[in-house]
Amino acid sequence: MWEIITGLISGVISGTGMGGGTILILVLSLFLGVEQHVAQATNLIFFIPTSIVAIIVSIKEKIIEWKTGIIIAFSGIVGAIIGASISLKMEVSILKKYFGVFLSAIAIYEIYSLVKQYKILNKRNNRL
Repeated sequence: MWEIITGLISGVISGTGMGGGTILILVLSLFLGVEQHVAQATNLIFFIPTSIVAIIVSIKEKIIEWKTGIIIAFSGIVGAIIGASISLKMEVSILKKYFGVFLSAIAIYEIYSLVKQYKILNKRNNRL
């Protein structure tokens, strides 16, 4: 049951373009006891169909910048090959620490962005 709930939540978040895979890896490794390497590999498989659906919707809405997208996709494939090769040689404990640092950096950035946005909105409201 937890797998279905996790998939639904991650799918919705992925569909909005916010990186549902991060949540998927977190839930799989922390709450379902899946080893970090397996959780990350599962995320990669999860990513394929959710990406295809998001691409189809984006094509219908005509919101894809093809030239940039192709360059990024090619670079991402090369980066994924390099990253997968590196992660397979790492111990699980080290990989978990790197993933934790990555999540912390994302959280700090998101909090910073929200505070910055709040300050801008607050300035605009004070001028009115």
